[in-house]
Amino acid sequence: MARLLVYLVAVLTLGCQNSARSQQQTDSAVLPQSAVTLTDSVHLNRRNAITRAVGAATPAIVSVNVIEVQRIQYDPFANFFRDPFLQQYLPRRRSQILERQVQNLGSGFVISPDGYIVTNDHVAGNATRITVSFPNGETLDGRLVGSDEVSDLALVKVDPPDELPHLTFATDEGPIVGEWAIALGNPFGLFEAAEPTVTVGVVSGAGRDLGHRDGRIYRDMIQTDASINRGNSGGPLMNARGEVIGVNTAIYSENGGSVGLGFAVPAAKAQRIIDELRAKGSVDRAYYTGLLFVEVDERIADALDLASASGVVVAEIEPGSPGEHAGFLRYDVIVAMEGETISNTNDFLARLHDFRPGDTILCAVIRDTERIGLQITIGRTDS
Repeated sequence: MARLLVYLVAVLTLGCQNSARSQQQTDSAVLPQSAVTLTDSVHLNRRNAITRAVGAATPAIVSVNVIEVQRIQYDPFANFFRDPFLQQYLPRRRSQILERQVQNLGSGFVISPDGYIVTNDHVAGNATRITVSFPNGETLDGRLVGSDEVSDLALVKVDPPDELPHLTFATDEGPIVGEWAIALGNPFGLFEAAEPTVTVGVVSGAGRDLGHRDGRIYRDMIQTDASINRGNSGGPLMNARGEVIGVNTAIYSENGGSVGLGFAVPAAKAQRIIDELRAKGSVDRAYYTGLLFVEVDERIADALDLASASGVVVAEIEPGSPGEHAGFLRYDVIVAMEGETISNTNDFLARLHDFRPGDTILCAVIRDTERIGLQITIGRTDS
């Protein structure tokens, strides 16, 4: 019995020693390997879709430096002759026209290896001289190929010695609300001829209409909370795949800085405009419908027995015009074009700018309280 007890103690002791050695071997062999794996995992997690998209896009982002001439009306004696009593005894004076050179700076991005660059009309539309700076420090002279004030887009061309990295538009589908949105550009002109500043947010909304501003129509815009500041204008808004979903164009701000309300021209619209600028140097907006119309107000709505004061009413139709050929009659009320609601004159004109002479569009019309459809082929003012 004593021998058996000694044997059991010896076995248990040896078992503990073996287990201890086994655990020690595991600690020395497994833990360092786990630590290495964890480090690699953290490093890999830092490299995500956004960093890959930014890395691929960065060489194609440029700063656009512009010199333009502004014409200003100036009357040096305006304050002196402001007195109404004196004005009745003094001859009328013409204001002087002064010209001054001003510098403007924005962003842009390369869309072809041979040097076509997209930016905004308010950046380069009135340029007399353009220089384009690349992230590698290179600077090239640029020339304005064409510009469109209505959409606020412009196309610039440089002549590079070698093929340039370039971006592509995402045209297979529209922006998805909530998806990642990456804005690249040169805010405030701080880092010209350097890698662009990157800000990230989401697509906050699509199809936003901001109305008319200074001859420009901002409709169907992409809204994002990615920080966009002055100088970012003309830079790309990209998705996580590195495709351009919009051209950064405008912000809403009460203090001049970013408050998370930025807006971009959507890719499908931008590409159509850019293709026209590249082919013709301008966008054909010589619209002719032959329809003279007024906005529907409460008085007109009551007179025509309309359910609401919405739409535009046809007041006159020019003989032989596209409107007459389409079958429009006086007092027809246009309430939609191609499925989009027309509430007022601004809606009608803004929607019309989405089309070109020769396009045929379907209008929803209220005639004698009934809704009908009429197709009109837009003509040209010079035809």
